[in-house]
Amino acid sequence: MLEPILPCSVALIAVALYGFYSKRHMVKMIISIEILINAANLLIVAFGAYRTPGYVELLPQSLAILSISSAGGVTAVALALMLAVYKVYGTVDVRKLRRLRG
Repeated sequence: MLEPILPCSVALIAVALYGFYSKRHMVKMIISIEILINAANLLIVAFGAYRTPGYVELLPQSLAILSISSAGGVTAVALALMLAVYKVYGTVDVRKLRRLRG
């Protein structure tokens, strides 16, 4: 059960880290963080199912649901912050915003 899920989750983590460190657009960085959170949730549920074969534990699933709901709130706040930055500075490029530091 764990064999196909582990490489998929590692691939998602690699894609998310690449997207976060290579892209300088705030929306793409927020999407990369969401992909990273989803990969972690996939690992949590997979290890919960791997621990006891034939029986599904509720703790990893409830942790994943809690993580998904809190990630939704964090994403909403991050998008609102990005929209406010765009209204004030006219850009969401992180490199240009770093130059504005005083």
